[in-house]
Amino acid sequence: MHLMRPGGGVLDVAAGHGRHTHALLEHGYTVTAADVDMSAFTDQPNLNRVEVDLEAEAWPFSASSFDGIVMTNYLHRPHFPHLIEALAPGGVLLIETFGEGNEKLGRPRNPEFLLKPGELLDAFGRHLHVVAYEHCAEHEPRPAVRQRICVVKADGPMPCNQKPG
Repeated sequence: MHLMRPGGGVLDVAAGHGRHTHALLEHGYTVTAADVDMSAFTDQPNLNRVEVDLEAEAWPFSASSFDGIVMTNYLHRPHFPHLIEALAPGGVLLIETFGEGNEKLGRPRNPEFLLKPGELLDAFGRHLHVVAYEHCAEHEPRPAVRQRICVVKADGPMPCNQKPG
């Protein structure tokens, strides 16, 4: 979060029950939570709820709309270009989902929902500045293979251990 513009607008893609949405709201961000079912969310200040089937409907967000985008435990590859486009200059994209190898540990098992090693780097590294990337096995809270990336829509590297200014 420290890379995102303080108080900026953040999109939580496939927000689910709102774990990330609530954390972002508590840190002062304006959050747009998008998912097919928004019944877990109540009206609250700085929260925009967008009920949308992200796989059946058109991408509903404009270019350069968000200072940050968070997407976890969800994978729909056709949205990769939309995610890049929806980031404002200096915007931060955080993705964490399951990677190849997870089929041996639990769900998801379908290769369509598992990232190949380096897939996020290939998809985003040519267009955005890579801050961090992992493809690793974890044991807590349950065994899983995860792939994570943090990228910034910037012309060059972010300063080390500093907030963007």
